[in-house]
Amino acid sequence: MTTPHPAAPVPEPAPPPPGTAVHDTARARVGIVTGHEGPYLRLRPLSGGREWAADPAGVRPLDPAELLRAQVAEANARSLRALRERQV
Repeated sequence: MTTPHPAAPVPEPAPPPPGTAVHDTARARVGIVTGHEGPYLRLRPLSGGREWAADPAGVRPLDPAELLRAQVAEANARSLRALRERQV
């Protein structure tokens, strides 16, 4: 009878590289990875704007359909803002 070997520790997945579109589950926001700062990722909105820090454990890459959906939502929001500005 052989004794079972203890399970090898599972390595943590590497954080997504800069330029990757991700979903920050802690903030329920979508952003682009701009870099790493200490143990955190730096993210910015798809259409630009103020960056925020995110825990890599709470971030997952977007699949192509999710990325397209997020891009369309941002474009729609820009259009609505432009329409509201014209009405004022």
